[in-house]
Amino acid sequence: MSASDPNCVFCKIVAGQIPAKKVHEDDEILVFHDINPWAPVHILLIPKQHIVSMVDVRPEHAPVLGRMMALVPQLMRDLGVTDGYRQVINTGRDGGQEVMHLHMHAFGGPRPWKRG
Repeated sequence: MSASDPNCVFCKIVAGQIPAKKVHEDDEILVFHDINPWAPVHILLIPKQHIVSMVDVRPEHAPVLGRMMALVPQLMRDLGVTDGYRQVINTGRDGGQEVMHLHMHAFGGPRPWKRG
């Protein structure tokens, strides 16, 4: 596991090589709108450090993962989601993970949604 992977699309977004519609950014976390949303509001929260998936999480990652979880309520309120939302982390190919950089989906807004 390294700080970044030059072949990873999310690492390229962190590096500013690929544009994204950012919602939040700090030293450890980047949050941006999903380019293929399932719901009226669909954001992705990623650690800036390249962690492939939850399988690769170590105890030292707990603070950044906790901060990601704690950011969601405020971000969803800021984005106008007032009646509930979902948070999902897909792990590995069999778990539905499409980009091999750990990320959390947070989606909400009026139903029906495209999926979920």
